[in-house]
Amino acid sequence: MPFPIQNPRLLLTPRHLPFPPNPISLPPKPFLRPLSSAPSPSPQTLDAIPSSSPPPPPSSSSSILSIRESLLSRRTKAAELAAEYLDRLRRAEPRVRSFLHVSDAAMREAEDVDRRVERGEEVGPLAGVLVGVKDNICTADMPSTGGSRILEGYRPAFDATAVRRLREAGAIVIGKTNLDEFGMGSTTERSGFQVTTNPWDSSRVPGGSSGGSAAAVSSRQCVASLGSDTGGSVRQPASFCGVVGLKPTYGRVSRFGLMAYASSLDVIGCFGSSVVDAAIILSAIAGHDRLDATSSKHEVPDYASLLVSLDFLDSKPLKGLKIGVIQETLGDGVDGGVISSVRSAASHLEQLGALVTEVSLPSFSLGLPAYYILASSEASSNLSRYDGVRYGKQAAAEELSFLYGDSRANGLGHEVKMRILMGTYALSAGYYDAYYKRAQQVRTLVKKNFNEALNEHDILITPGAPSAAYKIGEKTEDPLAMYAGDIMTVNVNLAGLPALVVPCGFVEGGAAGLPVGLQLIGSPFSEEKLLRVGHIFEQTLQDFRFVPPFLTES
Repeated sequence: MPFPIQNPRLLLTPRHLPFPPNPISLPPKPFLRPLSSAPSPSPQTLDAIPSSSPPPPPSSSSSILSIRESLLSRRTKAAELAAEYLDRLRRAEPRVRSFLHVSDAAMREAEDVDRRVERGEEVGPLAGVLVGVKDNICTADMPSTGGSRILEGYRPAFDATAVRRLREAGAIVIGKTNLDEFGMGSTTERSGFQVTTNPWDSSRVPGGSSGGSAAAVSSRQCVASLGSDTGGSVRQPASFCGVVGLKPTYGRVSRFGLMAYASSLDVIGCFGSSVVDAAIILSAIAGHDRLDATSSKHEVPDYASLLVSLDFLDSKPLKGLKIGVIQETLGDGVDGGVISSVRSAASHLEQLGALVTEVSLPSFSLGLPAYYILASSEASSNLSRYDGVRYGKQAAAEELSFLYGDSRANGLGHEVKMRILMGTYALSAGYYDAYYKRAQQVRTLVKKNFNEALNEHDILITPGAPSAAYKIGEKTEDPLAMYAGDIMTVNVNLAGLPALVVPCGFVEGGAAGLPVGLQLIGSPFSEEKLLRVGHIFEQTLQDFRFVPPFLTES
């Protein structure tokens, strides 16, 4: 039986091409008034810190480091932590509905960690850390449905490489999180099983397609989680739920065991309640994998060890860093409150010493239609395997053609069928040049514009999404409006770049406001730089606490 993994023949490996600087008609203007040019009192800026051995981040800045410190000092047992998280999960689940399956082995695995600690044995960096896994990432000991009825009850014979590496680092997989069916959606309303709600306001969506993973971390049902990002499915839910979401460079993390949606765009990413947690998870799952021909052989650093506490930095830790605010992301179609939060974040970065200017990416608005043509085209091929014979629930039929048709008609949801039809149409004779070929040309242009901008800036910033979380059902009857919500994120996938979303503020809504995320975009394999900037931003952001109100009430 063939495995439901990515098809390497469909892939395009991203490269950082040396294009000349972008010929903008006007010079980039400072985002805010220039700050004083007085010299910094100390050389400890972001670039001045030796990346080999900076002071490690304190455990107070990371749930994962805090857990490890508590276990090794024997102040806490892994079984106690597991019981606490499982109790919180069960109490929050009727409200949030993040999980499709909860592991029945979590307590046993936690007790095993305790025995190893008691014997003085070495334990992995994620020992006792409870991690949720998006249900389109294969797990050998739990169902893996992809959020689709056609795979209801399916149990793979293997772990995805990312899951295997988490387990090898000592993590405990607490369960499988909800998603839009096969990753096709932006709200998690398109799941074949249930609708996940936003922990900040149960009448609103958590984003998608990794809404279950984001909501689970936000509501502290697990310490961290894995998601997949094809066009923003990690970053947009992170923005909606007020958590950190990291999309690595294409090829940084193996996709073996990830159910394929659009193979040249799919990336496994992660969620955490802090930048340090996201860095630790990335270090665990990244690296070359012989089972994925598109995985990179770039060396994987210990990302968390490169993050520095503010105690060891001067008052302008980002001095010399060039940041570009993408003009096209702060205009029409973006909520005023989101624009205000992002401008405030840019001001904050400037106060930390960064040089913040506006930059134009002329192709930015072209990425969205190109993305949906390319993603749907690849999906129409990848999802042909779910036919009721090789995979999935099989409909009763006397003829083979009816078996295929009825199995797919009954097992696949409306959104998935619509995208398969769109992709098949775009690839059909007579329309290929007008749609698929032209979309690939736009993709090349998007990559070119990003490379030009990143040749002149260290990172680029945008909102994580054009709005905060909206009401459940608000956009289900208007798919174009829902697709437009991906405008901030799809271009990054087309270019194969890494991006990090960190919470940066709130807008009005719900009982305590709704979180807004700031997206930081870097050049290929620059996750270290994004994490270091995100960590400094996170530590210096004052007067914000990104904990859903229902947790403090309970």
